[in-house]
Amino acid sequence: MRIITGDDIRSVCSWPFAVEALRAGHLMPPAELKDSLIENAGRKMLVRTAWIPGLASGVKAVTIYPDNPSQDPPRPSVQGQVLLFDEAEGHVAAVLEGVDLTAWKTAGDSALGASCLARKDVRTMLMVGAGSMARPLIEAHCSVRPSIDHVMIWNRSAPRAQELAAALGRGGINAEVVSDLDAAVSRAELISTATMSTEPLIRGAALKPGTHVDLVGAYTPTMREADDAALTGGRLFVDSYATTIGHIGEIMIPMEAGVITRADIRGDMHDLVQGKAGRTSDDEITLFKNGGGAHLDVMIAHAVHGAVG
Repeated sequence: MRIITGDDIRSVCSWPFAVEALRAGHLMPPAELKDSLIENAGRKMLVRTAWIPGLASGVKAVTIYPDNPSQDPPRPSVQGQVLLFDEAEGHVAAVLEGVDLTAWKTAGDSALGASCLARKDVRTMLMVGAGSMARPLIEAHCSVRPSIDHVMIWNRSAPRAQELAAALGRGGINAEVVSDLDAAVSRAELISTATMSTEPLIRGAALKPGTHVDLVGAYTPTMREADDAALTGGRLFVDSYATTIGHIGEIMIPMEAGVITRADIRGDMHDLVQGKAGRTSDDEITLFKNGGGAHLDVMIAHAVHGAVG
């Protein structure tokens, strides 16, 4: 059994590496998935399992403590480990640092979605939220759409947004903090959201034709980041039917209200990667719900394990 640390993961991972690992994984048969979520006083423990026939199986166990980043010293809001099992013999092949792997798989998932759905000429991106996933999402999207030359950042707490903009600037990304969310939405050609919101932040009425919306943050039944008009005004895709329908408020709430049906979801990541679904015109709005799932962790973990040796 190999112990793979965060340093090991960073030594082999890049955004092209992560995106291609996920692309290759979605050429395999769909995974068998099962999740368990326990909540206590606003804190959560999530255990996700996945078996991808012909590739590997794995378990990811993480805690989610939303207040951790504001502690002194700051701590990650998400902490945990990933167990990777050998497909042929069933033994534990590796234990991987879950915090580092989570960033690569989550942002890589969104970037793969954007590589299939976002227009190739997008130049302006809006990042909604300035938490721990914001920078990885920006960098991952820029890797698949290098045409992006301007990034707007909106966050409820302006100082965190300013810190992120400064850090991005030092890395060569032109970033600015914005205070008017609707105005920023109307300017953006690619929007990524990573918040803890339970009320929609992205209004469909503000979206302009051709925009791609990457919805990352809503991961519980009560959370949403886009309103009904956004979901019905564009072509909606998910990374996995199994991790979104019946699990995530972004999809559950409008389905239960009769606003959308399963038929309104035009495809999942398997469909996108295999060319069975996608954008049909430059003017249409596309939305991609990043639901996560242990199958994504298994895909990245399997690729990292192979690269680390």
